[in-house]
Amino acid sequence: MAPGGTQPGQHRGRRIARLRSAVVATRFVIIGGGPAGNQAATHAARLGAQVTLIEKDVIGGAAHVWDCIPSKAMIATGGAMAFVNRIEGMGLHEARGAVELDALADRISAIVGRLESSVTELLVSQGVRIIKGTGRLVGPNRVVADMAEGPAVELEADAVLLATGSRPRVPDWAVPDGDRLLTTRQAYPPPVLPEHLVVIGSGVTGVEFVHMFTSLGSKVTLIVSRQQVLPDKDPEAAAVLEESFLERGVRLLKGARATAVEQDGGQVRVLCDDGRAAEGSHALLAIGSVPNIEGLGLETAGVAMTDRGYVATHGHHLQTSVEHIYVAGDLSGKLPLSSVASMQGRKIAEHVMGQHTRDHRHLDYDKAASAIFTEPEIADVGLAEAEAFALGRKIRVTKVPFATAAKALINNDTRGFIKIVSDPNTGVVLGGSIVGRHAAELISVIALAVTAGLRVADIVDSLLVHPSLAEALADAAE
Repeated sequence: MAPGGTQPGQHRGRRIARLRSAVVATRFVIIGGGPAGNQAATHAARLGAQVTLIEKDVIGGAAHVWDCIPSKAMIATGGAMAFVNRIEGMGLHEARGAVELDALADRISAIVGRLESSVTELLVSQGVRIIKGTGRLVGPNRVVADMAEGPAVELEADAVLLATGSRPRVPDWAVPDGDRLLTTRQAYPPPVLPEHLVVIGSGVTGVEFVHMFTSLGSKVTLIVSRQQVLPDKDPEAAAVLEESFLERGVRLLKGARATAVEQDGGQVRVLCDDGRAAEGSHALLAIGSVPNIEGLGLETAGVAMTDRGYVATHGHHLQTSVEHIYVAGDLSGKLPLSSVASMQGRKIAEHVMGQHTRDHRHLDYDKAASAIFTEPEIADVGLAEAEAFALGRKIRVTKVPFATAAKALINNDTRGFIKIVSDPNTGVVLGGSIVGRHAAELISVIALAVTAGLRVADIVDSLLVHPSLAEALADAAE
């Protein structure tokens, strides 16, 4: 018996208990509740952090919930319309469809509301403190949340994540009015369905809007600043999409760069630098986005910027010039994809909580899969054929058209192909691209192979479902 009647080890047990109670959880403050912010919040909370999330607009992120999700919902509606238009090929007839903008707006609102609610409920259940306000740095370890109503909230932070996203870019020669001249965010859906829409910008966002509004019944003119749509994508994929656009009556103004927009009554006229002009009932700006860096207090906290207007980072963990301040999503200047932002948020949370002291896989942007939700869909991952040739790298390229797939014939849609890029010596899958129905889903198989270093033989030896479009993956791998 120890002095005072205490059992051996009892003092030690109490001492350990006192030490544990004295440990203060890592105070992690996140400014921005988009894919990066909410993923960082949920993972850090699971690892024991004291997390505060500041968001001024919508949990889930304005660019994600007000742009990405509504656009895909409208594309799905357009896809249903397009299917109705070719339904005779399925042995059916007299099918008709008409767009009801009010019903479409209600559908989009319901989807957005459900997603925001589910994310919010998850964060609250994990003990994340959510503040509705605008966050700004007032020092390396201090954050202030300015409230729409009531006094500002001051927070001390051991680590800070900046993930405020982006907004549609508006050039100085255009003044969107939300009526005739629209930004992307004003078009989900627009007040009225355009009779003739002029889309300015032929990147991913631009071509998705072309598909969306042609499917809904609008005439569309697309201003293409270069000599092909999707200039950064596989030329073969771009060619298939251009052919589809032309078949649907889309007018392409190639090699033209918009310089001004004029309005005259119910008409909009877009002027180009080569003297040509495009006229329509409405015009849409789809020329990229700009990061939301204003008012963040970066200079006050000593956070450096890049020449391109993004927050400067170093290393794998997206740390800024102030080591415990991180950045993710569109502020980072990396791939502007929701999937990338989510993974960035997760990796940052792990690093903040000391999880990266052991071996782990770093985020590899060259292996991120992406998709364009046009008709046909376009998806790619890893090393592109054109990129490999530019680098002088030896590759093996195999390509199979969907026209040879039984499932494509059953679906009455044989457009597109599957292309796989591999190492000719080892057979390791380096990348691939898919054009056609469900390309965004099918690319996941190639993405997994690229990330895991699988060989084409691994895909060939997999027993895939028959009949399915996925069978063409094995054919392309072989």
